Parts: sequence; C-alpha cells; structure tokens
Amino acid sequence: MTKSLETQLVQLKASATRLAQLSRAEKDSVLRQLADLLIRQEKKLLEANALDLDDLDAGRPAAFRDRLTLTPQRIEQMSKSLHAVADLFDPVGELVDERELENGLIARRIRAPLGPIFMIFESRPNVITETFSLAFKSGNPIALRGGSESQATAACLYDMIATVLPRDLNCFVGLQDYDRALVNRLLKRSDVFDVCVPRGGDALIELVTQESKMPVIKNDRGLCHLYVHADADRKMAEEVLINAKAQRPGVCNAVETLLIDQAWGRDASRVLIQSLRHRHVELRMSEEALRFLGLEGEAQNISEDAATSSESESAKLSTKSSIRRARPEDFDTEHLDLILNVHIVENLDSALEHIARHGSRHSECIITKNQAAARRFQNAVDAACVYWNASTRFTDGYQLGLGGELGISTQKLHVRGPVGLRELTSVRWVIDGQGQVRP
Repeated sequence: MTKSLETQLVQLKASATRLAQLSRAEKDSVLRQLADLLIRQEKKLLEANALDLDDLDAGRPAAFRDRLTLTPQRIEQMSKSLHAVADLFDPVGELVDERELENGLIARRIRAPLGPIFMIFESRPNVITETFSLAFKSGNPIALRGGSESQATAACLYDMIATVLPRDLNCFVGLQDYDRALVNRLLKRSDVFDVCVPRGGDALIELVTQESKMPVIKNDRGLCHLYVHADADRKMAEEVLINAKAQRPGVCNAVETLLIDQAWGRDASRVLIQSLRHRHVELRMSEEALRFLGLEGEAQNISEDAATSSESESAKLSTKSSIRRARPEDFDTEHLDLILNVHIVENLDSALEHIARHGSRHSECIITKNQAAARRFQNAVDAACVYWNASTRFTDGYQLGLGGELGISTQKLHVRGPVGLRELTSVRWVIDGQGQVRP
C-alpha cells in the first residue's frame, strides 16, 4: 500500500466526525451539483466509457457489456437518482423513539451513520454515483473499488465527485489500483472501516465473507423465480414474465426460473412459452416441463443442431430461441442472460418447495387472481422481496422510492432488501439526566 493511499485512508476515517455534522442543505447541495455536472460533462463521460468498451474482452457475455455501457439515457437516470436522494428525508439524527423512565431519565434512540464503508463492486458505472450519494447523505465516508473493466469510466466519475466535494472534506476515496492483493489488504483494515459492502458474483462474496475483519453487508446473487399459479391471468402472466426476464436480463432482479402450475393448463403454458421464444429467450426445461408441453422431441433436435453447427451464424441465431433439456445445475445458476429455466409444479406447495431448495432469497413472484394463495406465497417464501402480480425488476432502490441503493442485501442482519439511506444508519441511545445515579 502506497503512502499516499494510506494518507487518504487516514483522512477518510477522520472525516467521519465532520460529515456526520453536515446539515441536510449542505449535503443536498453537493448531490445536486454532481447531478448537474453529469449532464454537463456527458460527452466526456461517454468518451471514457467508449475506451472501456473498446478494451473489453470480446469473449465477455453480452449482458456484461450491457452493464458496463453508458448511454445519454442512462446518464440522465444517474442524474435523476442523485436528485431523488437529495429530495429524501435525511435519516441522520432521526428520532426513532423516546421514553421517560421512572427515575426521570429521558432516553431516546436516534439514527447515526454506520461509519467508514469499504465497497467492492462490479463494473456498472451507475453504482459509483448511487453509492456515493447514499453514503454521503447518510453521513458515511466511503472508499470504492470497482472492476478494472470500467477504470476509464470510473476515473472520470471519481474526478467529478472530487470536483463537487468541499476541498477539506476527504470523505470519498475512489481506488484506482486494480491489484487484487489490495482488496485482501483492505479487508483487514478494521482500524479504518466499520463495514464492508461487496456487490458482485459468488467468488467475490465468498472472498469477502471469509477474509473481512469487519462486518459485511452482502449483496448476493439474484436467482429469482416467477410462479404462474393455477388462477393466473394469462395476459398478466405473459406481460410480467417478459418484463422480468427480457427487459434487462443481465441484472440481479431479472427472473431466472419460471414455475408453471400444471392446473394452469397445457394450452396457456404453450402460449407463454411461444411468447418467450419470439423474444429469443433460450428455454432450459426440466423433463416434467418437456413432457407436459409435449416438446421432448423438439428439445432433442435443437440441441443436436446446435452441437453440430455451433460455428455457423444460422446455428448461433437458432440457439438464441432454442429449447434445451435443463441440467440439474441450471436451476441453481444465475444466468444473467436471455436464458430461462422452466419447470412444472403440481401446486403451490410444490412451488414453495422448489423455491426453498433453489432460491437465493432475493426476489420471488407469484401471478394469480387468488388473494389467499398470494398471501400464503408471500408469507411462506423466505426472500428479501416477494411480489404478487408484479415484475421482480422493481427490486431496486430507485424504483422503491429510496433514491438508489448500494445493492440488494439477501442476508437478515442488519438489513434486508435494497440498501438505502436508513439502512446505512444504526440506532444509538442518547440519555438526558439531572444527576441521577444508579442505586
């Protein structure tokens, strides 16, 4: 670790006291300045992003390139997110409850910042501004370390943040050293950081969980399910599923597995499957699904064609909308692509059993007109977000009115679901007395 970085870390920790005392107006002003700067320097940011895209390994999946890519529309959304956070209530100092004890003590619980945060994330540029805004407004200094694939874009955004921050407030560090050994060293720095937030794949989560010397807020994978109940509306099932799977398949709140109740019927199920194929979704079907839909032969033929003609463009195109026999591991895989697992279940109990066995506790959905079935599903499923007749794509801090999020926590302590402003605070006791002593 270089001396300059060590100095930055010391200053980061020291900034916590001042940052916690900033007024809401002061914090909101910084966020709005950054939002405006993003729009004014859109061209510069797009040019930096183009450098990263040009250097990206051609073997990377299309979904990864999509997550890395910035567009004018996405930059505008980043700006809107900053304004949205500025519009939100400041949680620092919020009174949670108050009581007067028999001895006259006044005991209050109030919200306070968690403290300096070390966040490791993948190469999505919007994470930088979202994370900074939430940490800053909730009074938490933060150090960010992203993936090397977005280093030009990140450097540009880090410069923008430095531009809007007061010069003597060293509450942000954008790490541009992409040596993996640095992450291992920083995970041991509980003398600087109070919490670590990893946001990425299984390997990153496992590394941080094993190596971190500080508490961890995990933002784990999103192996989400959509269950079409026997009483589901056909049009709604199609519209919600297409949105949840195909709108943006490379993100954690996209659906990875479709469960269809056999009582919903073969004809309705075949229409739904055909709609997915029209949108170039590769379907990986269990044997039960293939038999129920009468597609055993088609799955075998498409698989054989792909195996023998994998180098031709026509074969590549055909496999985009193919039906394949699912392998057991597919139902435990976050594909992050236009790939969907399909399974037929006997009833609601079977759906719940499948989700409990394969789910990641991220987001789950039931489509049904039956309120009793919906409430039972929502009460029984162990997940951060459980939907009735709505796309899992709403598991997002901005969509749920939080302005943004550091990630989607799939753990149960101390936060579950989108990590927003309040989730970046803890509650502490403030007690007022008049000389009382304990007998």
